[in-house]
Amino acid sequence: TVLIVYAHQSAGSFNAAVKNAAVDELKKKGCNVLVSDLYEMKFKATATEEDITGEVKNPEHFCYGNETMLAWQEGRLAADILDEHKKLKEADLVIFQFPMYWFSVPAIMKGWMDRVLTPGFAYTLEKRYSEGIFK
Repeated sequence: TVLIVYAHQSAGSFNAAVKNAAVDELKKKGCNVLVSDLYEMKFKATATEEDITGEVKNPEHFCYGNETMLAWQEGRLAADILDEHKKLKEADLVIFQFPMYWFSVPAIMKGWMDRVLTPGFAYTLEKRYSEGIFK
């Protein structure tokens, strides 16, 4: 199973063509291909308290990483994050397809990384590099 996390606004772009060619070739090779088209999904790029259902532990000093790790442990993350977690768990390979914006990824892709690569789920001090989700 291959997950392509794709971020481009235009179906006529070079990035769309690359994504489409990858999907076609991977399917020809017998792969199950999942695509998270972030613009089509209207994926929320901002990491906020809205990513947590229920109360936060420390509303006076909200720390996104601590709060989302606790919410992940307790099953209280937003549905869109959990949907992406499911895709990542299924994937044997992840491809990030995006244009370079100011020497970086587009904001929507950065938001996906910030929100989906949740502490606890994606990494811990013990679960990183060859032991983490991207082994």
